[in-house]
Amino acid sequence: MRLVRRAIAAYLRARWRRLALAFAGVALPLMLFAFFAEDVHDGDPFPFDEPLLLAAKAHESLAMDRVMLVGSELGYRMGVVPVDFLLVTGLLATRRLRPGLFAAVAIGGSALLNLAAKAVFQRARPDLWLSIAPEHNFSFPSGHAMGSATLAATVLLLVWHTRWRGPAALLGLAFMVWVASSRIYLGVHWPSDIIAGWAAAIAWVVATYLIVRPRRAPQYAQTRLRPDSLAR
Repeated sequence: MRLVRRAIAAYLRARWRRLALAFAGVALPLMLFAFFAEDVHDGDPFPFDEPLLLAAKAHESLAMDRVMLVGSELGYRMGVVPVDFLLVTGLLATRRLRPGLFAAVAIGGSALLNLAAKAVFQRARPDLWLSIAPEHNFSFPSGHAMGSATLAATVLLLVWHTRWRGPAALLGLAFMVWVASSRIYLGVHWPSDIIAGWAAAIAWVVATYLIVRPRRAPQYAQTRLRPDSLAR
């Protein structure tokens, strides 16, 4: 029994960072998504959804319209989608195959998960006012929120061991908030759609990172043959 405890303790010491990442980056976001998904499935409203939408509507102006329309476009057609393509193709073209595989699975899988979730939950979009950029598909979870969070998390994990980690985290967070705010301001998503989209994206990206392990260390060190070893 003592040997088992020692083995477990040694495993935890060697893997605590990966285990902590799995808990914080996968388990917690999944629990958050499940919390929202259950109420959406049951048709229960969230008390903060409508007040936050109306608060965003109260700040309506022509200048804000332009800022939020740009944010919404960058969150999909004009920003996230082309950057996703350039990121994956750039990594693969430079023969960074494992990081390229990670980025491709994280981005492609997130998009497929979003389509599947929308088809399963079939939540109607808000209809509190006539939006200047209406949407006609299902609402939960937000595709813009998932797409922007997936891109931000993927880039952050790719540069985590470099000096660009801090700037990537700040820029990624700012971009996610801008895109999410634009969808609420335009009245095409409930705030709960946004939070669920962020949670699902982060859980998927971190899980993919832990499985693909784009920075996996060699399993064994290669030793150089020495003359004395050959003589043996």
